[in-house]
Amino acid sequence: MDETTKRHNEKMKRIKAARDELMKTKTEEKGLIMVHTGAGKGKSSSGFGMIMRCIAHGMPCAVVQFIKGTWMTGERKFLTHRFGDECRFFVSGEGFTWETQDRERDVAAAQRGWEIAKEQILDPDIDFVLLDEINIALRYDYLDIDEVVDFLLHQKPHMTHVCLTGRNAKPELIEAADLVTEMTLLKHPFRDGVKAQKGVEF
Repeated sequence: MDETTKRHNEKMKRIKAARDELMKTKTEEKGLIMVHTGAGKGKSSSGFGMIMRCIAHGMPCAVVQFIKGTWMTGERKFLTHRFGDECRFFVSGEGFTWETQDRERDVAAAQRGWEIAKEQILDPDIDFVLLDEINIALRYDYLDIDEVVDFLLHQKPHMTHVCLTGRNAKPELIEAADLVTEMTLLKHPFRDGVKAQKGVEF
């Protein structure tokens, strides 16, 4: 064994020993409140990735989709056509706000979605709930942020995971969450005139 390989192996042993000690302290399990926000792409994609994991592990799950109601996205097609028994899928939005141009309808749709979301979160048969683009509804005050945060902190079952996606997550939600990820935009083809495309954006 040459000197470089030997030093590498010794370093990895030290790292593993430290990691093993650290992992001994991580014993709690709980349902997490997760927030995916930021201007970069990947917030919903990451949420749907966790839905796939839940299905693979036999964990019943649900999606409540806010705002994007008129889009027949790939994930919606996939889940409703192939995994309807494993994952419930609800659409409450009627399209982006600049498309509907009707605040009252948007508020009503968001509130319907929130009622469905609460039912799914409280359902003892459901382990994971994805609230896709709910941050947009919260940003425009279609939903009351204090009500949403209070429900998540005080009524969500202890072992139920909830993931909330969308840009501009409100500070109250970020404070309440267990895990917050901000997707940072470095470069996007839309800026160069490339439209949203199947398999990438939807």
